[in-house]
Amino acid sequence: MIAFAKKLTPFKLVILLVCASVTSNAQDATKFPLIPYPNQLVMGSGSFIITSKTPIVIAKEFGREALELNNILQRGLGKPLLLSKVNKSHAIKLIYDASITASETYTLNITQNEVVIRAKDGAGVFHAVETIRQLLPVSVETGMLHKQLTLPAVAIQDQPAYEWRGMHLDVSRHFFSVSYLKKFIDRMALYKMNKLHLHLTDDQGWRIEIKKYPKLTEEGAWRTFNNQDSSCMKRAKDNPDFIIDKEHIIQRGGKTLYGGFYTQQEMKGIVAYATAKHIDIIPEIDMPGHMMAAINSYPFLTCNGENKWGTLFTKPICPCNETTFEFAQNVFSEIMDIFPSKYIHIGGDEVDRTDWGKSDACKALMEREGIKDLPALQSYFINRMEKFFNSKGRKLIGWDEIIEGGISPTAIVMYWRTWVPQAPVKAVKNGNTVIMTPGEPLYFDNQADQYSIYKVYHFNPIPQVLNAEEAKSIIGAQANIWTEQIPSERRADYMYMPRMTALAELLWTNKQDKYDSYLERLVQQYSRMDALKINYRLPDLPNLLNEYAFTDEGKLSITSPLKSLTLRYTTDGTLPDVKSPVLPYPLIIKKTELVKVAAFTPTGTRGDVYSLNYTQQHMLGAVKINPPKAGLACTYYKAYFKETALMKDAKADSVFVSDKIEVPATVKAPSFGITYKGYIDVPADGIYSFYLTCDDGGVLNVGPNVVVNNDGNHSAQERSGQIALKMGAHPFKLDFIEGGGGFTLKLKYSVNGSAPQDVPADWFKN
Repeated sequence: MIAFAKKLTPFKLVILLVCASVTSNAQDATKFPLIPYPNQLVMGSGSFIITSKTPIVIAKEFGREALELNNILQRGLGKPLLLSKVNKSHAIKLIYDASITASETYTLNITQNEVVIRAKDGAGVFHAVETIRQLLPVSVETGMLHKQLTLPAVAIQDQPAYEWRGMHLDVSRHFFSVSYLKKFIDRMALYKMNKLHLHLTDDQGWRIEIKKYPKLTEEGAWRTFNNQDSSCMKRAKDNPDFIIDKEHIIQRGGKTLYGGFYTQQEMKGIVAYATAKHIDIIPEIDMPGHMMAAINSYPFLTCNGENKWGTLFTKPICPCNETTFEFAQNVFSEIMDIFPSKYIHIGGDEVDRTDWGKSDACKALMEREGIKDLPALQSYFINRMEKFFNSKGRKLIGWDEIIEGGISPTAIVMYWRTWVPQAPVKAVKNGNTVIMTPGEPLYFDNQADQYSIYKVYHFNPIPQVLNAEEAKSIIGAQANIWTEQIPSERRADYMYMPRMTALAELLWTNKQDKYDSYLERLVQQYSRMDALKINYRLPDLPNLLNEYAFTDEGKLSITSPLKSLTLRYTTDGTLPDVKSPVLPYPLIIKKTELVKVAAFTPTGTRGDVYSLNYTQQHMLGAVKINPPKAGLACTYYKAYFKETALMKDAKADSVFVSDKIEVPATVKAPSFGITYKGYIDVPADGIYSFYLTCDDGGVLNVGPNVVVNNDGNHSAQERSGQIALKMGAHPFKLDFIEGGGGFTLKLKYSVNGSAPQDVPADWFKN
C-alpha cells in the first residue's frame, strides 16, 4: 500500500484513491509525463528537494543501481551524492523488500521528507531510478548544473506486464559503432525495455570477431558498395540522413570497402554496459541461411562449394557434413564466452534448401535418420544445435520457420511472418515459448506514417484464438530494425523513435486505455529526446493527402502538431529549407501546382517533406450503365509482378465478382495480382478523396484519371488522392499486386472533407 495512506481507515483510503485517480487522469500527462505509465500512481502534496548534501542510503544488494542513480543526479548537481549503508534522514533510500515477489517490480514513494524505493531485485530498483530520471528536469540530461533538484510527491507501484520487452538491431546490412550501441542501450533503459537482440551476421557482413576463424572478420566484415548502399546514396541527395557513415568506409588494396566489426573485448564491454542497465543482449548468428559472408571465406560450409543467390535467398551451409557442425559449435562456443545471456538466437529463416535435395550426403543422411523432407532436414540441424546450446546451459531462439519441419518444445519461437498467422498458435500448441515480432506493425525499418504510433500502441501480442493458459506462452514482443535502407545513426534514430515509446508502454502496461494520455506525455518527451540529441521522427502533419483536386480554388490549412515547429513551403519544386517562406493559414491555391511542406524545429532540423499535388479539374460527368449489375468484375492472376502495369499482358487464372475491395479467402498463392473493374456510382456532386492502403502495390483509376498511385513492392502504406465527380456512375478500376510475404488491401473514401470510411458496397457496379 502507498506509504502516506497507511494510517487511513479503509473508507478514507477509498475516497483518497478515487479522488487521486480523477486528479491523475486530468493532470498526469502534464505533471507526470512518464513513459511507460506506471500501473498505479497517486499524487501527493509538495515535493522532495535534492541537494549535493542529500544522501543515498543503499541496501547491500543495490550498489550498482545506486551508482546509476548517482550518475544521473551528478549530471544535475555537479558532484556525486554520499552513498551510505546507514539510515539517514531526508535521504533517497534503496530498500530490499523480500515481500515483493514479481521480478522487476518496484514501489516508489516520494514525500517532502524522503524518497523510498523498494524492490526485491536490482532490475526493480533500476526501473524506479529511470522513473526518477523522467521526473527530473530535462536539463539534467544536458549536464546543466542546478543548486537543487525537485521531485514531485507521488506514490507509485509498478511492474511489467511482459517479461520480454525487446528491440532488435541489424548491424550486418549496415554497421553501427560501439558508441551508438551504448546510446541505443541508454534509450532502451530510459523507457524500461530489457532485451537487445543483435543481428550480428548476414550475407552482407560478419560483425563479431571469432578467433578460431579470423577470416570471418578479416574478409567477411568488409564489402564493396552493394545495391543497398547505392540505393541509400541515391536517397541521400534529398535527405542527408541517408549519407553512409564515413567512419565505416576504408581504402584497402585500391578498393573502397564498407564495413566493420566488434572485437570480442569491445563486445564484452558493451555487454557489461547493458548489464548495468538490466538489459540482456541476445546475440544472433543466423544459420543455416544468410551465411554468404562466412561461406565466401570458408566454402567448405556448403554442400557443393557454391556461394551465390538462389531464387530468393543465398545458398545455405550444409547440414549433412560434420565439418558444418564443427564450425557452428566452435563459433557459438566463442559467442557464449562473450554473451552471458541464457538466450542464443540461431536465425533459421529464409533458407533456400534446393542444393540439399541434390546432395548425395544429404540423401544418405535423410535415409539414415528417417528424415522425410527438406524442412525436416532443416529441423534436424536446428534440433542438433539446440542440444548443443542446452549442454552449455543456454536456450535456443529461432525465427518461426523453425517449426515447419518439427521442433522440440523447448526451443523459443520468434514470430515474424505476418502472413502465417497460425505460426505462433502452432508453436504454442507444440509447447514452445513465443516472442511476437510481426512485420506489421513491429518492423521499425518500415517507413512510419500517421498511423504507426497508433498501430504499435494497440498491438495485441496474444493471438485471439489462444485461451488464458495458452496465452502464458507468449512472453512478450520486440520491434525489429533491419538496416538495408538505414545507413547512418541519424536514420536509425528516425526509424525507431518515437515508435519505441509506444511499444515500451504497451509491453509494460498491456493496456490501451491511456492512448490519449500517452500522446500528451509523448509531446513532453520530445524535449527530453532533444536534450539526448535523438534524431527522432517529428510528429506527422495532420490530415494531408498526396493528390488534391479543386474546381475554383484550393485551400491548404495545416495545424502544427507542436507549438515549437515552424511550417515552411515551396512551390517551385525545390525542397523547403530554413529560408523558405512560412506556410500561411490557409494557403490559397488557384492553379495546378506542386506544394512541398515541411516542419522545422527551432534548431533548424527538418521533418518529413510532404509533396502535395494540386490539380484544377472540371467536375467529371457521369456515364450511363444499362442495365447495372451489382459488384465489380475481378480478374485474378496467379503470378509475380513488380508493378501493376505488368498484369495487362498476363494470363488470367480466374474471374469473380465482388462488392468489396478485398482479397478473397480462396487466394492462397504467395504472389498474385487482382484487377477490380466496373463503375462507382456516387450519390452527389463533390470532391471525393480516396485512401488506398497496399502491401504490396496498387493503382486506383476513376474515369480517365489515376487518382491514387501506390504501385510497386513495398510494406503496407497508405496513399491518397482526390477527384471532382458529378453524381452518378464513373468507370472504376483498381489494380493490386502482392509480391510475397503477406498482403494488405484497404480502400476508404471521404467527400468534401468528411471523415474517411469504407466505400459502400452498393456503389460498385459492373
